[in-house]
Amino acid sequence: MSEAVNSRTVTLAEAETRIIRAFRKQRPVFLWGLPGVGKSELMTRIARLETLGKTALLDVRVALMEPTDLRGMPFYNKDSGMMEWAPPVDLPSEEYASKFDTVILFLDEMNSAAPAVQAAAYQLTLGRRVGQYKLPDNVVIVAAGNRESDKGVTYRMPTPLANRFVHLEVRVDFDSYFNWAVENKIHEDVLGYISFAKGDLCDFDPRSSGRSFATPRSWTYVSEFLEDEDDASESELTDLISGCVGEGVAIKFMAHRKIAKDMPNPTDILAGKVKELKVKEISAQYALTVGMCYELKDAYDKFGKKDSKKFHELADNFFRFMMDHFPTEMTVMGARMAITNYNLPFQANKLKHFKEFFDRFGKYVVKAMED
Repeated sequence: MSEAVNSRTVTLAEAETRIIRAFRKQRPVFLWGLPGVGKSELMTRIARLETLGKTALLDVRVALMEPTDLRGMPFYNKDSGMMEWAPPVDLPSEEYASKFDTVILFLDEMNSAAPAVQAAAYQLTLGRRVGQYKLPDNVVIVAAGNRESDKGVTYRMPTPLANRFVHLEVRVDFDSYFNWAVENKIHEDVLGYISFAKGDLCDFDPRSSGRSFATPRSWTYVSEFLEDEDDASESELTDLISGCVGEGVAIKFMAHRKIAKDMPNPTDILAGKVKELKVKEISAQYALTVGMCYELKDAYDKFGKKDSKKFHELADNFFRFMMDHFPTEMTVMGARMAITNYNLPFQANKLKHFKEFFDRFGKYVVKAMED
């Protein structure tokens, strides 16, 4: 089935707008994508959008279901003398749906389900009902699955069922991942490395015999291990990270961390305590830039609105340090990252080095934000 959509793909950010538009017409959407691309995370993000009102996300793993899990269980009604169907417990009732403006029924791993289960899903998608169960009017359907070419466990979707969906194939995209990672506080070492080595965000190859490989999902696992690294040996950490993203990427990542550890503390830079930079390794500068943006964001969240002067003093040191030590490309990236990804509201009249920064890098920053 996926071969039909391989010629056109969308990023996660683009998929979000397309799905919302499909919701307006109550058209079911099928998301295709390689393992770990972020399909489930996308649905969680959409469910939080204020434009949908109060929203519930029901994540149903179709691959683990039997046909009766969707159709319900038949039973004999002695009062009517007829066979009836007990409603399926995993699907939203009218009572449940009435508590929300929108209910998203997310049928994950749908093409990994057995054909009999897909047949029940076909009835649900085709007529918004199965057996005696009927979907409430405010329920919208999104299904997801891996592509057949990814060598996962999949069954070819029946053509009538496939024709009921709006098909979107999601591709890995650095900007979409970075924005999501910032919102979800992915470890700064991961973001610093991926910003430098964008190709290592995803190295999935269905022809490879490797058990672990880098994807946005597996980098999230790496981030989680780094949060508890204080009592972990380097060997232990390397083994775990290798188990997440593969040995080759893990070795490069750990080498990057060794260099990045020699960089000054971002907090000390923003406080004006550090004004020198001895390490010129470009990957370490990426990590340091991400670290400074993290600290600026935390500072703004803590006291930026109440103490704008203090926040802008830190921001001024941020711009000054980049101008003094980073190449143009890195300085522009840092400014763009702080403004676009971290949404930091800098006020030019409160930054004493802003004029110098704008004269030297302004046109590059503007162009970078337009691209």
